[in-house]
Amino acid sequence: MSSTGRKVGRPRAQRRPDSGLAARDELLTAAAELFTTRGYAATTTRAVADRAGMRQATMYHYVAGKEDLLAELLESTVAPSLELARRLLADEERSAEDRLWELCRSDVELLCGGAYNLGALYVLPEVRAERFADFHRVRAGLKQAYGQLLVATEAGGALSQDEAELRTDLVFGLIEGVILVHRSDPGRAVDAFAAATADAALRIVGAHRETRGGAGGS
Repeated sequence: MSSTGRKVGRPRAQRRPDSGLAARDELLTAAAELFTTRGYAATTTRAVADRAGMRQATMYHYVAGKEDLLAELLESTVAPSLELARRLLADEERSAEDRLWELCRSDVELLCGGAYNLGALYVLPEVRAERFADFHRVRAGLKQAYGQLLVATEAGGALSQDEAELRTDLVFGLIEGVILVHRSDPGRAVDAFAAATADAALRIVGAHRETRGGAGGS
């Protein structure tokens, strides 16, 4: 206290139980929670810092503001899938049907397997801003990879270009649409949900995946 009775400085925020995370990861976790529960517009940088257990001024050592946190969270929902898609495209020993199914399954697990429904942030009007160009670039690359795997399947290869593009849109829309389905029933087992969605994606293509036993599957 000062001689006038006023508090000097701002007390350290109340920390959540020790998570073992680095400071930047702690901020991202806090932002993910608040953006998906309170809403992006309603969440202040001070609220994120408080939830992460640090002063607002300290937060700016790690990020420039809310947009940085949102951009990184968005990119985390697509970058791992794009990396997997590139590996699957290069793996010519497996059938295209199997690789497309695997990409769909893994992508759904990524979108629905986290603690917070980050895919719901896609529809924010703020995401249209230039600041999020990297997210849109990576997302476009992922969609293109879906299209490449789709036309590599036996059924996809027989489609016209327009029809292949339409079915790519439908498959990609199905995968991203799981966000809404998952929100309606978050207790659903993610692995079973992901496998069923991948099966549905192949049905859209008109493709069939070989099961381990050799029988035709959907």
